[in-house]
Amino acid sequence: MRRLATIALAAAAATALTAAPALAISSYNSEPAPERTEVGAFVALYDRDGDGNLDRFRWVCSGAMVDDDTFLTAAHCTNDWYEGDRFFVSLEEDVQSLLDQYEEDNGDPSGLDPTGRAQYVEDEAQYFLNQGWVVEGDAIGDPRFPGPANDTHDIGVIDFSGRDADPQDVWDFTPATLPTAGQLSDLGRRTLARYTWWAVGYGTQEAARGPGGHTHPGGGERMKAEVGFNSLTTAWVKLSMVEARDYGGACYGDSGGPNFVDIDGELVLASTTITGDTPCYATNVTYRLDTAPARDFLSDFVDLP
Repeated sequence: MRRLATIALAAAAATALTAAPALAISSYNSEPAPERTEVGAFVALYDRDGDGNLDRFRWVCSGAMVDDDTFLTAAHCTNDWYEGDRFFVSLEEDVQSLLDQYEEDNGDPSGLDPTGRAQYVEDEAQYFLNQGWVVEGDAIGDPRFPGPANDTHDIGVIDFSGRDADPQDVWDFTPATLPTAGQLSDLGRRTLARYTWWAVGYGTQEAARGPGGHTHPGGGERMKAEVGFNSLTTAWVKLSMVEARDYGGACYGDSGGPNFVDIDGELVLASTTITGDTPCYATNVTYRLDTAPARDFLSDFVDLP
């Protein structure tokens, strides 16, 4: 079921707050983020219904490169896929437009039989690889996920260390700076509230009200929005996305995406987007990266500061 929840993010399906692994970047108080070249989309080639056929090639989450061959994201993005599903990262600015253009040039696969759809998406993924729009890696989530509410261990990576190519071979970027051990706690709530915070990701927009209920348009393009510090707990940073306070924020498909804090002119990847309110108007609940459990997981992949 966790896998289905991840796919629902990419489809911008509404879910209950208590079951809503998040999120995306709002239409309000947000803008494109071409300069955040280390931030990318988690793209999957997957079997949607468990019939043994790979029948979907889409972006599903967000994340950021934290060294040359490690893409940091959320465990609810990396875990519980079907055997044979394949995983990629794209650091292109607008992944959705590339997907749309491929379908425009090669036809709509929805009318094809299962075998035809499987061949279509295999060809699509190979085309994206050939064009240098994605790089294939291995999805690894924290084995302690899902943990208790006070620390769900919702952290994962796409690892390229065992692959012939990694994102540094394809794109120019400087990996994100991770926090030092306990850095957010050492700074304290009052100081963190004075700093500027940014959410970055590829997710959809906040809920749009219509005759059929809420929909979440957009997504698939790298965007950023300033968010405001709310609170700090053992494993979580809660960030405000309230439009009236001139903030934007995350929504469906921004799961795993970075939340940067500007500490004396240095952008530090302090936390990753995990969940929030269903319509994506109020709060971004993010997973701290300076805690001992987060660093314990990351230490297998990254040289930590």
